[in-house]
Amino acid sequence: MGAPPRPRPLPGERASHDATFRAFVKLAAERGRESGGHHHRNYVLPLTEGMARMVGGEAGTSVTVRMRRPDALRVVIRTWQDEAGLLAAVRGALPHAPRCLVKRGDVAIHSFAEGVPLSGVCDHGKPVDTPMVRALAGLLARTAQVRRGALPALPAVWPRNDTDSHGFLRTLAHLADQQIRRPNRDGFGGLFAALGIPEDALAQLAGRVPAMARRPYSLLHADLHRDNVIVSYAGDPPLVCVDWELATYGDPLHDLATHLVRMRYPAHQWAEVVDAWAEAMREVRPAAVNGLAKDLRHYLAFERAQSVFPDVMRAARSLEESFTRTREESFTQTSLDEATAEVRRALDAAAEPLRLVGVPGEGEIRRALFRWLVSRTNGGIRDRAWIAKASEWRPDRRMPERPDFPPAAVREALLAEGAAPAGRVFKGTAHLNTVVSVPGFDAPVVVRRKLAEVCRRERGFLSEHAVLRAIEESSVGVAAPRVLALGETYQSDTIALHTYVGPRDVDRPPNHPVHGLLPHEADGLVDQLCALTRVRYKQVDPAAGEGAFHRWLREQLISLVRDLPKESQQLARHLGLPDADRLRLILSRYEVSHREPALLHGDLNPWNLVRRDDRLALTLIDWEMAVVGDPLYDLVRHMHLTPTRPEIRDRMFRRWERRLPAEYTRDWREDWRVYRRLEIVRSAYVDLDRIVTGASMDAPNVRRAVDSYAVTLAVATGSLGLPVRSTANPCLARALA
Repeated sequence: MGAPPRPRPLPGERASHDATFRAFVKLAAERGRESGGHHHRNYVLPLTEGMARMVGGEAGTSVTVRMRRPDALRVVIRTWQDEAGLLAAVRGALPHAPRCLVKRGDVAIHSFAEGVPLSGVCDHGKPVDTPMVRALAGLLARTAQVRRGALPALPAVWPRNDTDSHGFLRTLAHLADQQIRRPNRDGFGGLFAALGIPEDALAQLAGRVPAMARRPYSLLHADLHRDNVIVSYAGDPPLVCVDWELATYGDPLHDLATHLVRMRYPAHQWAEVVDAWAEAMREVRPAAVNGLAKDLRHYLAFERAQSVFPDVMRAARSLEESFTRTREESFTQTSLDEATAEVRRALDAAAEPLRLVGVPGEGEIRRALFRWLVSRTNGGIRDRAWIAKASEWRPDRRMPERPDFPPAAVREALLAEGAAPAGRVFKGTAHLNTVVSVPGFDAPVVVRRKLAEVCRRERGFLSEHAVLRAIEESSVGVAAPRVLALGETYQSDTIALHTYVGPRDVDRPPNHPVHGLLPHEADGLVDQLCALTRVRYKQVDPAAGEGAFHRWLREQLISLVRDLPKESQQLARHLGLPDADRLRLILSRYEVSHREPALLHGDLNPWNLVRRDDRLALTLIDWEMAVVGDPLYDLVRHMHLTPTRPEIRDRMFRRWERRLPAEYTRDWREDWRVYRRLEIVRSAYVDLDRIVTGASMDAPNVRRAVDSYAVTLAVATGSLGLPVRSTANPCLARALA
């Protein structure tokens, strides 16, 4: 039974109580035994005479002073803000749970649970003995007996049906987005984007929640791990559960899932824990185990998915704190390695439930964390002598320094890169692009960082910076970025800095014609392709124009097929795609007429086109696949990569033929289908390899291509005159479809 209610103090007594409370809290901070958590500092000390009179206790009795950390990251879902109300609610079912004796603002004094934390006698990752497992399951079962009427009011977003498991999990996913990701977007959004975590990852997860069995809602602790379980000295009861601030009300399977993950049981013990929980729950609420075998995995997936956000933020924050505490580079390098390992573990765990693709390797994670750290100004991090290495810049001698963008501007751009918000970070197939503002430069700048761990099957042949300089110096009507600088950083990353060509409001994402071109955009693109014929391409490729472009292109495709990994070649053969030698034999039947060469973009997919508000209509970005060759190829490849309605295709061909001299367009009506066949076949191999290897799957153009692979395969084999081979494995057939 709890203590009888104390009468409300008179005004004079209230002032005296406040003074007593402040003095006791100060004493706790000075002399109390500290046990800190992520969200609170907890100090254990005996009640003073004055404090004992105030709370109606006995002087000398130990209590816990809980102080909320003002600088704590917002990394948890909270259903209720007042832990004191929850502690009062659980007293009936769990009489030995702590009581809130008094609370002032963010400081509360709780009764102290005599004992030792379970983590002190059984470390994380070690198996828990069977009696202890049963006792833990009993704790969760008794928690489920707390009546809803005793609990504080639930938020308005809560499902109205108290058995709606599907609705509860959807609510959790939305709350994780609202309470964890969004409040931390300014400080960590750019880091999440650099690590390949989409902004809508949790929203997408909420939309994928499947139908589940109905289970009656109950009170859930939602954070029952080894630090929050006290093994009592007296043994009656054997275990006491503390720290109820994350408690919620919903599907009891959620409590089991968080317990399984956060207790860090060894894998072989999970089945024992699940069985013990089911046995304990059947005694108090049998319907709680409905659909256990089928639905538990959905809550486990959610726990791993949402945990990537707090885990990444805590790793980054701990890294920042270690840099602030020490000036020794060797120590901070160790901290960087530890943070990298923690982030990699979190990304691997969240990859499947969040459908992350292309999870970065340790090198890419380490560089992303380092850039984030360098961008921080707290604690004077940017004033450290050795941290200045982060902005070291080794310019590439092939790119002369621009008077309007000196080395000092480059350093400012690199320092700003790690602090960019999520909306200014764009991850492509081979580059991480970050939009920053540079003092003294009148336009936004893109820091274009080459991803070192990306393996691209389609090779580039010209230097992107040389192509963009040639376009700029030719002064033709082509909308393309300007190159501001080129070089390497302290971490040996290849960096290019370009002018940004997106919206004037850099916090709005660029608008790409992902569903195809509008008529005026088709006209603008054709006009720019025609203008490319006037660029002096010899300065970027002195040997251009010698030999037949189509034959060279065909040989590049055959080499690509020959160099595919063994696994990709094996699946290609299984699906009826020819090997390199047979492919050469088939494709050698087709030739095209000679046309005058010109500079080509080489990869005009929709995400390399940015809408603009002038007669050019589109800016052409990402020129790393540029090549000198047949102008017809650029137009046909664009139509292959972009949804193009027949009327838009005809419009583009007519305008292109009308605006170019005959030496660039002759015989195009007979030849364009030859290039189209080549691109269809190329996609069949390249996209299949991406399915096998998972390469570049986080790029939107790759994702869309892979999603329609069954159609690509059928069209490719048909264009080669080969039958579509039905696979003997129906699961494989469904996956490719």
